[in-house]
Amino acid sequence: MLLFALGFLLVILQPSTGQFPRVCANIQSLLSKECCPPWDGDGSPCGELSSRGSCQNILLSQAPLGPQFPFSGVDDREDWPSVFYNRTCRCEGNFMGFNCGECKFGFSGLNCTERQVRTRRNIFQLTTSEKNKFLAYLNLAKNIPSQDYVIATGTYSQMNNGSNPMFRDINVYDLFVWMHYYASRDTLLGGSNVWRDIDFAHEAPGFLPWHRAFLLMWERQIQKITGDENFTIPYWDWRDAEDCGVCNDEYMGGRHPTNPNLLSPASIFSSWQVICTRSEEYNSQQALCSATSEGPIRRNPGNNDKSRTPRLPSSAEVEFCLSLTQYESGPMDKMANYSFRNTLEG
Repeated sequence: MLLFALGFLLVILQPSTGQFPRVCANIQSLLSKECCPPWDGDGSPCGELSSRGSCQNILLSQAPLGPQFPFSGVDDREDWPSVFYNRTCRCEGNFMGFNCGECKFGFSGLNCTERQVRTRRNIFQLTTSEKNKFLAYLNLAKNIPSQDYVIATGTYSQMNNGSNPMFRDINVYDLFVWMHYYASRDTLLGGSNVWRDIDFAHEAPGFLPWHRAFLLMWERQIQKITGDENFTIPYWDWRDAEDCGVCNDEYMGGRHPTNPNLLSPASIFSSWQVICTRSEEYNSQQALCSATSEGPIRRNPGNNDKSRTPRLPSSAEVEFCLSLTQYESGPMDKMANYSFRNTLEG
């Protein structure tokens, strides 16, 4: 079973598998509002000489906005990515990526014509070497800079409408932590005002498709940095689980012997530093998370608010959710009744 945690509100945002390509995080690209990098294979923008793609005006949805976000022109994420770029690569066939240099998910080969099927596996069915390799891959991702993407440390307005770029490097793992933060952060309205009633990432129809793209992109980045084209993210089937079966040092880290809120020093994850956890601090400063370290991972499974989440879902509850045939229903938010998407979100 795959777990889903993200989704853009598609009536407001255009789907995007990435945030800020490194090659477009500069004054020239921001002022021209064009992100059409050359493909290394032939040196032409978007690989046009090889018929991989071409530089085109972005296509924006003409659907009316929902009432959940009663603003226009106040958030960089509206009609993504038009605030930053209004011309990007439009890829042909099975090509994709910011320069059409990648194959669409599920395809491989020189011309991206070879169908490739990968299977995600239950983490408890991995061999010891497979499990150790997975953990090593995660640790590598946490400690190697992303070659493809950077993160924004300021809004477009704070960048003086592009003339003062504000970007920084980030490791491959934290890139996806930051992307989750960026999608779900509150909207800054100026002064001390923020809009919290929608976070652009949950409680809307885009929850599932955006997270699927997010998951596939994360998996692809791991494949690229390791050279392991067959890597897939394992899953934990938590149905009917009475405790956190992966919360031990063999897998995702057990409890610290003297502080139950920290991870065991025997786990590689005990040395990891978290980012983007202080939303109220960023809001008060009208600033974006800059991805600086904010302390160790804190986790205490079983110490959650039982009035809100008394236990993990049962098999019967999962089957009920899967039996719902209506993907979405009005008002397409957390009040949507018998919506598969809303039931899946809990």
